[in-house]
Amino acid sequence: MSTFAVPTREEVNATNQQIFDNLEKQVGFVPNLFATYAYSENALKNYLDFAGAPSSLKAKEKEAVNLAVSQVNNCEYCLAAHTAIGKMNGFNDDQILELRQGKASFDTKLDALAAFAKNVTENRGNTEAAVVENFLNAGWTKENLIDALNLVGDKTISNYINNTVKTPIDFPAAPAL
Repeated sequence: MSTFAVPTREEVNATNQQIFDNLEKQVGFVPNLFATYAYSENALKNYLDFAGAPSSLKAKEKEAVNLAVSQVNNCEYCLAAHTAIGKMNGFNDDQILELRQGKASFDTKLDALAAFAKNVTENRGNTEAAVVENFLNAGWTKENLIDALNLVGDKTISNYINNTVKTPIDFPAAPAL
């Protein structure tokens, strides 16, 4: 059961109402997570700016990180959302399940990225040296490492919000591992 009711457009400030309108146009609806961010006058805009900022990681690579982090943090909302987004970015069901486990047998470079994201999250930033070395040896750069860490932080914030307020899931549920 949700701890917080998802706010409607009428219940948020003018800035967030405009963001809701833009999301309706771009996505077709306002995801419950975004609406929940709108309890704050600033958090939704800050989140969207941060999440949409330029990165050295491509969309598919970002989804590998999002899936691994959301699994470690046991965020059912983000697992559902990123399973759907992962499919839109070309991953199949089996690949998504693997990425959630922090691996990718189908792609050596993505395997190192997913393992890195999982290890960072499990160890709260105290990443094992061998995992960092494997990441760099797989062809990732130091820029990619910093961008992946930013993404881990971004996703962790969303995971914590969803897990704390029990955001109602408005995507198809992710299958159990």
